[in-house]
Amino acid sequence: MQTEFYLHVMFFVVSKMLYFLLSPFNWLLVLVLICFFVKDAKRKKRWIIFTCSWFLLFSNPYIIHKLMVQWQAKQKTFQQNEQYNVGILLSGFVGFEFNSKQGYYGAAADRFIQAVRLYKLGHIKKILITGGSGSVKRQEYKEADFVTAQLQDMGVAKQDILTENQSRNTYENAVFSKKLLDSTHEKGPYLLITSAIHMKRSQQVFTKAGLTTVAYPCNFNVIDNPQEFISSITPSQTAFTNWDIYLKEVVGLLVYKLTGKA
Repeated sequence: MQTEFYLHVMFFVVSKMLYFLLSPFNWLLVLVLICFFVKDAKRKKRWIIFTCSWFLLFSNPYIIHKLMVQWQAKQKTFQQNEQYNVGILLSGFVGFEFNSKQGYYGAAADRFIQAVRLYKLGHIKKILITGGSGSVKRQEYKEADFVTAQLQDMGVAKQDILTENQSRNTYENAVFSKKLLDSTHEKGPYLLITSAIHMKRSQQVFTKAGLTTVAYPCNFNVIDNPQEFISSITPSQTAFTNWDIYLKEVVGLLVYKLTGKA
């Protein structure tokens, strides 16, 4: 049991380091430093050309927009009277201010909005919120606990909320959610509520964990609208951010598959 715990922690730490190394912007900074320190004129010229090419590729909004549109899940339309016993709401949309211990909604708060909306509309009977702390050290800030209180404030009945507050990543979301659902004897399939870009990885991990889910993507990072020519060729800082999001999902799914988690 202790060995399994340490393996989970090691996987968590390594995954955080991997995401840092995947960032094209981080590597751009490294390339700029190399250009600065290289003294040989010919080598410096090659590094400058490579660095400029790197910048133009990863700052281009058109390329990453197309890749993200293809990767993220498509919007779900409900059939008449379509209902699920449980909607599984993945955390990752709340941050904490450490001194006050106050939670604040982040960019992915549409997950929370859609979960409450689906409950109010009768598409889901219960909401399972899964997610503890994304920090290695500050484990006292449990996102699921905060969201549980917020759901009740929004009118979700206490008996209709299932809380899983120990998981630290998508794999643990799936494993711990399965244990909770098995213990409460809630029958599937379950409605999986998470960001559209995160859905492919999430659903495959939940399937591997033994949970049959139906995708309900939300928080769409990009919308499949035509792009204007000027904006599609103008370098953008947002493009670097979107590359981080995209690579985290693509490489994350690959790692999960290689380690038998998806």
